[in-house]
Amino acid sequence: MERKLSEVLNIGFTGDDVDKLYFAVEEIALQGNPGFNTDRLRAAYLFARKHHGEQRRNDGTPYITHPIAAATIFVSDMMIDEDALIACLLHDIIEDTDVSFGDVERLFGRQVAELVDGVTKLTRIEYSSKDEEQMENIRKTLLATAKDVRVMLIKLADRLHNLRTLDYKSVDKQRDKSAETIEIYAPIAHRLGMQKVKWELEDKAIVYLDPLACSEIKAFLDENHANLERFLDSVRTEIEKKLKEEEVDAEVQSRMKHLYSIYRKMYSQNKDLHEVHDLCAFRVIVSTVGECYHVLGALDSTFHPVPGKIKNYIASPKPNGYRSIHNTYVGRDGILFEIQIRTREMHEEAEFGVAAHWKYKKGGSDGVSVSDENQYAWIREMLGRQEDLDPEQFRRELKSELFADEVMVFTPKGKVVSLPAGATPIDFAYKLHSDIGNHISGAKLNGRIVPIDSKLESGGIVEILTSNATKGPSLDWLEIVRSSEARGKIRQWFKKERRAETIAIGKSSFDDELHRARLTMTEIVHSGALDTALEKLSFKSLEDMYAAIGIRSRSAAQAVHRIRDELIRLQREIYNEVVGEMPPTIQKTSTAKQITRSKSGVLVDGLPDCEVKFARCCSPVPGDDIVGFITLGHGISVHRADCENYCNALVRGINRERWIPVTWGNNEKDTYLVGFYVAAQNRKNLIIDIMGALNSAKVNVDEFSAQSRSPVLATIHVTIQAHSAAEAASVSTKLQHVQGVTSVERRGTD
Repeated sequence: MERKLSEVLNIGFTGDDVDKLYFAVEEIALQGNPGFNTDRLRAAYLFARKHHGEQRRNDGTPYITHPIAAATIFVSDMMIDEDALIACLLHDIIEDTDVSFGDVERLFGRQVAELVDGVTKLTRIEYSSKDEEQMENIRKTLLATAKDVRVMLIKLADRLHNLRTLDYKSVDKQRDKSAETIEIYAPIAHRLGMQKVKWELEDKAIVYLDPLACSEIKAFLDENHANLERFLDSVRTEIEKKLKEEEVDAEVQSRMKHLYSIYRKMYSQNKDLHEVHDLCAFRVIVSTVGECYHVLGALDSTFHPVPGKIKNYIASPKPNGYRSIHNTYVGRDGILFEIQIRTREMHEEAEFGVAAHWKYKKGGSDGVSVSDENQYAWIREMLGRQEDLDPEQFRRELKSELFADEVMVFTPKGKVVSLPAGATPIDFAYKLHSDIGNHISGAKLNGRIVPIDSKLESGGIVEILTSNATKGPSLDWLEIVRSSEARGKIRQWFKKERRAETIAIGKSSFDDELHRARLTMTEIVHSGALDTALEKLSFKSLEDMYAAIGIRSRSAAQAVHRIRDELIRLQREIYNEVVGEMPPTIQKTSTAKQITRSKSGVLVDGLPDCEVKFARCCSPVPGDDIVGFITLGHGISVHRADCENYCNALVRGINRERWIPVTWGNNEKDTYLVGFYVAAQNRKNLIIDIMGALNSAKVNVDEFSAQSRSPVLATIHVTIQAHSAAEAASVSTKLQHVQGVTSVERRGTD
């Protein structure tokens, strides 16, 4: 390997600004660990610089500046080892250049190659949707993280620098990356205990998701900066004075709460900025746990604590290992403020999380210690419970795991058990042991019998009653429990003990969905679509798919949708090869044929006085390319030419003789229903702004519904009356310009 490294080092430095950026990284790394092998570090940089070559970022800078910047974050905030730093410098090289896994392994060793591969996206697999691709790439990264936490640390450094330079991306990219960060990566940083990284990820992302609200918050803070600073100085001085009297050697820090924290408080509690009073926070850092409690008593005698606000995470640490005492006090003029009390060790763990436990290795190749593994075992356990989930359910389970607030309850012996908010005695039982959950027959809360689907609250003492007569869990429990751990263990029981039953349940659900899609098993088996779809869905057999649907780790609708997509793709290929053109019945009408105008304003070929209806699956309007379908007893159903139902029938050759050409007549005064699906950031006044955009478009709204997907994401379905496709396009544009809207899709009005 030494000879190979020397060959890379022969590439040499150019002395330009990019080299200077690298040497700054090397200098910081050597300050932390003088034993780092500078030849390996320099070879990694030179190798990456050579292969990224003339690639440029959106801001015009050489692409190599990105891995250098990520490495800077790495060595500054994550106290990481040599192999991981090298992998960070190389993290995009397999994905974006012609360098292979084997090339990296030969030059820098297998550990480095596996770290780089762990953050490399899946690029050679065909996905049915962008969401599916996103979820599978996240799943791949988490699988690699379960083996080595350094993969996620590299990914977080990569994401943080991308957010710092997001101004140069398109608006859609800015929103997509920011939403993914808030939804996935910031919560992962939180679960790893890396609060410093989490806060910056959130603050950078929310600016792109809701820039107007963030501008208002920043303007408010700037306007009140002087007063807030005086308040911070005053309280900090009072704390320091009191601790000096108590002869406690402590470091006192003061800060404003970060942007996303204020934003969340506003929208989760529906408060105006002027109603958010606890903008200031303080931190007291001492040497021992005993001093933490000494300080708490001293502060309680100095300020007025708010009843019920104390949180003792030293006695009951958070699942990510976070330890500290929090209490909220009332200051002068009724201003609320929070004080956190912790030891120096706790502070370092709170700031850097799992990275604080990562000891620099001599030579950087000593592997992962047992203590390190314990810090992220939850990832491995979570993935083990979710290995069979489809992308959408994986997203829901992951968000449930990452986002959920916590309740802290006790066993009868006083052991603290942490569960997601809304958890039930069933969740509690499975948290204790799988067998306890499988045989639960009842529960007691604070000594009283309660239903097993009761919601638990913090501080309660929970006792589980079991019985060998209990035959096992119920599938209905999957809708009752709140923890992914309980759902995973319930699914595992059914996979092992009731496979035949779950196959039967899954087959029934699948057959029902197949019937709704107007498909037959004979058709999809004969076409070859079934085998291909099963492979893409990662099932070895049809029975495996039925079993997954039966235990609700896959949805029947998603499976049928994927099979239908595959059927359409295969038959379109066959049709294009054999025919190469549209079926004769859909060809443009000759001038010799009779053209009749219906009362709806649609011109129909050869069918006088016919009834015409517009298909709700695609909701055509004048200006859209259209085709007609002869229904049985209900006249002509008019579809858009790109309607999924029409395209499906076309490639499958179903009822081809009943599809006929139709065109629009002169019908400027008529209106038609048009449906839109809007995805947006969940924020205050979003609905008002959407309605304002529709009002400015001067259209009538027929239907309107909104749904919250998460604290920051929302979806809206709206149906309007429009005269033409051009008017519908204009409405779409106005909706896209609403603050926080990430996408607008035209849909049917079913």
